Amino acid sequence: MQNLLPPLAASRRPPVAAMRAALAFVLALAFALLQAGLAQARGVPESFADLAEQVSGSVVNITTSTLVAAPTEGGPVVPPGSPFEDFFRDFLDRNGPGGPGGPSQRRGSALGSGFVISADGYIVTNNHVIEGADGIEVEFFSGERLDATLVGTDPKTDIALLKVDADGPLPFVSFGDSDAMRVGDWVMAMGNPLGQGFSVSAGIVSARGRTLSGSYDDYLQTDAAINRGNSGGPLFNMDGEVVGVNTAILSPNGGSIGIGFAMASNVVTKVVTQLRDFGETRRGWLGVRIQDVTPDVAEAMGLTGTAGALVTDVPPGPALEADMRAGDVVIEFDGAPVANTRDLVRRVGDAEVGKEVPVVVMREGVRTTLSVTLGRRETAEAGEAGAPEAPAAAPPAERDLLGMTLRRPTDEDRATLALGDDATGLVIVAVDETSEAFAKGLRAGDLLAEAGQQVLRAPDDLGARIDEARAAGRKSILLLIRRAGDPRFVALGID
Repeated sequence: MQNLLPPLAASRRPPVAAMRAALAFVLALAFALLQAGLAQARGVPESFADLAEQVSGSVVNITTSTLVAAPTEGGPVVPPGSPFEDFFRDFLDRNGPGGPGGPSQRRGSALGSGFVISADGYIVTNNHVIEGADGIEVEFFSGERLDATLVGTDPKTDIALLKVDADGPLPFVSFGDSDAMRVGDWVMAMGNPLGQGFSVSAGIVSARGRTLSGSYDDYLQTDAAINRGNSGGPLFNMDGEVVGVNTAILSPNGGSIGIGFAMASNVVTKVVTQLRDFGETRRGWLGVRIQDVTPDVAEAMGLTGTAGALVTDVPPGPALEADMRAGDVVIEFDGAPVANTRDLVRRVGDAEVGKEVPVVVMREGVRTTLSVTLGRRETAEAGEAGAPEAPAAAPPAERDLLGMTLRRPTDEDRATLALGDDATGLVIVAVDETSEAFAKGLRAGDLLAEAGQQVLRAPDDLGARIDEARAAGRKSILLLIRRAGDPRFVALGID
C-alpha cells in the first residue's frame, strides 16, 4: 500500500516560536488550574458580602458620655495685674460650666463597638470602652438607638457586659470555638473604626495564644484591619460565629499596621456567663506564688523536664491548708497536666469556687497528690491575710559563697529592707559582678531564704547544702530569693 503521507520535511515542521507559545499556554493553563485547586483547598472566599449581611444586624456602635473637668488652657489670656484680670475671673466664675465659684466641667464622649449575644438584649464590649462612663448609648445597624445599662465588668480580660431593653427580640450572634482556629484561617472584623460607622475588614489569624499584660490573656492575632473604635467589636469565623473580641493593636502611629489582637472567645464566654449570672467574676483561687521551671532549676531539683509550675511561697489559704509547700512543683491540676505557670493560673481561674480538686505535685522527687478546696480570687485580692514565717537567729560574721557575701540579718537590715522581725534567711551584703549570681540578677539587699529547699539560718547552712548537692552529683543548687517580699527560685552552679 502506498504511503500517502510523505515524510515530514524540515520545512513543514512547526516553527520553534509556535512550539514555545503552545508550551507556554499549556504551562499557564496548568498553573491556573493548580492555583484554582489550591484556592479551593484553602477555602478562599469569593466574597465576604454574604457573611457581612448575615451578622451586621447584631453588631452595634457604642457611645459613652462622662463628666470630666474642663481644661483650664485656652481661655482669655490676661496679663497679671491687668485691670481686666478681676473682670474676666468674675465672668468665668459666673458663667463657667461649673457654676459660680465651682470648678469647670464638661461632658466628654468616647466611641467603641460591641455585639448582641442574646435576643433579650445582652451586649458584649470591652471594659475600656465603657470604663468610668455615666451614660452608654447603643446604635444598631438599622439606625435605632437605645440606652444601655452596665451589667458587670472584668478588667482582667477587658470584657464588659451591657443590657438594653428593646420592643422585640434582637438579632444576635453566637460564640464559636477559638481553640479550633488555626493560623492562616480567614476571619472578619466588624465595628466602628475611628467613629466612621459600621465597617468590615477581613484577614487571617496570624498567631494564637498571644499575651499582652494580664494573667488570663489568650489573644488571637490577626492582620484584619483593626483601628481605634473597633474595640469591643466581634472577630468572626467564616461560619458567622464570634471567635474573638477585638481589643488592642500594636502600632507605632496609632493606626492599623496589620497587628491586631482579639481576646479568644473561649475566655470571653466564661467571663460573660459569670457577669450575666452574678454581675461579677468568681474565679478559683489556689493561694500560691509560682514561677516557671527553667532548665537550670530542673537540673538543681533533679527533675526530668521543665513542665509544671514551681511553688515559691504558700501564704495562708487553700494550698497551705492542703499542706502544699514552697519547692513543690505542680504537675497536674484537677486531672489535667500543667504545662507552665500561665497554664496553671488559667486552669485555677476557670475552676469553680469551693470545688475540691486533686493537685499533683513533685516534692523532693516524689509524686504526691493533695486535695485542695479552692477559694475565690476576688476575695483574696481584696486583702485577706499575709503569711508569718519562722523566727530568725541573732547575727554573726559574714561569709563569701557562690560569689555572694552573706550574713544573718541585723536589726538594721530588718528595718532598711523591711524584713520583719520573723524573717529567716541570709542577707546578701554584696555580689561579685563577675559571678553567675550577679548575672542571674541577685543583688545586695536580697534575702537568701532557702538552699536545696531547706531553710537557711546561718552562712554555714548554705555551705552544708552545697556539699550535699555535690555529694549527690548535682551541678547546681536551688536557691529561694526574696526581694521586697516577692519570692523566686534561682539555680546557681556549684562546680
